Amino acid sequence: MKRGHLEANVLVLVTLALVAFGMVMVYSATSAPAAIGGGNPVYYLKRQGIFALLGLALLLAASRWSYRRLLNMAPVLVVGTLLLLLIALAGGNTVNGARRWIHVGPATFQPSELAKLALAVWLALFLAKRPVPKTLAELTKPIGVLTAVFCALILAEPDLGTVIAICLMVGAMLLVAGAPIRMLSVSSGIVGVLVLFAIWLEPYRRTRIFSFVDPWNDAQGAGFQNVQAMIGLGSGGFFGVGLGEGVQKVFYLPEAHTDMIFAIIGEELGLVGSTLLVAAYAAFAWAGLRIALRCDDPFGKSLAAGITTLVCGQAALNLAAVVGVAPLTGIPLPLVSYGGTSLVVVLASVGILLNIARSDGVEVAAVVPDRRRRDRRSRPPVARGRGSAARTRRERQLRRLA
Repeated sequence: MKRGHLEANVLVLVTLALVAFGMVMVYSATSAPAAIGGGNPVYYLKRQGIFALLGLALLLAASRWSYRRLLNMAPVLVVGTLLLLLIALAGGNTVNGARRWIHVGPATFQPSELAKLALAVWLALFLAKRPVPKTLAELTKPIGVLTAVFCALILAEPDLGTVIAICLMVGAMLLVAGAPIRMLSVSSGIVGVLVLFAIWLEPYRRTRIFSFVDPWNDAQGAGFQNVQAMIGLGSGGFFGVGLGEGVQKVFYLPEAHTDMIFAIIGEELGLVGSTLLVAAYAAFAWAGLRIALRCDDPFGKSLAAGITTLVCGQAALNLAAVVGVAPLTGIPLPLVSYGGTSLVVVLASVGILLNIARSDGVEVAAVVPDRRRRDRRSRPPVARGRGSAARTRRERQLRRLA
């Protein structure tokens, strides 16, 4: 089997399985409330199906379209996404006090979902063309400045969960590129303090923190969603109450088909179903990180790490919030929760990841600086050759650099 094909096959299988499973669970979470309320039981299923078809088409196109063409598109993606974020803030649709969506015909578009991918592409380009930042001053310009601009616009929507996901992505890409651990630790501490400050400034975020600490103190108010999620998870037992048989989705658990869909999965499919879902994301993380670490192209290596972190990092944040080990952040469960923009962007990102896995003939080998050496001097590219002797020399050089 050629290099990268095993990881690519795992990604395809896991992605398709999660999309299909997500459609089943979206239907389960929305059909009963719609039927009781006199609505269309298949409304959300039809919309999710349309978005899934669009996303799969983009996945197929991106997997066949060389990811290196994104090198020239990175500045356009960044500028265009910033403009879309400004449009959403200025005149976008307001839902539950948040201005995150732009109305496009019969559908809505969420620019912050595209912002994650755009920033990942730009950062991968920067890390491929410039030396890896080694100090906070080098990290600030321009990586820190551009990331701060994105985060400030998204935080104004407001959407703290997406800001946290972006920070995780940037940190993972810098780590894979070879940034010093000490610098990353200090910058993570600074980001953590800023996040706490952002939480304290907004009353509703403070309320979420207090309800996270003790949701039962206000079980009918601020802690209602946390408590109902725990009840759903706890009532599922080992095998669950049965697919479609859950009761939490019937006007008990808010946002059952989006942010809190894992609680419905736990109730209806139990510990077994929940564990299999977590295992699917673990398999996705394994395949994505293997692709990143094996990629010979610095741009592809950083981009693969960023995409993998976006998908699995958001999944970890969502699962942690639903089970009650982290505050609610409003992040959907990638590929499973209902949400058109999120599903389409994630599937397109997976297509890029597949193209990175299957690409051959890259001329420049990725060099991850040796953290044990203090001078961290730049190293020449590793020559590629077709003969066995050239491959042996190349592998020996990469082992010395690892």
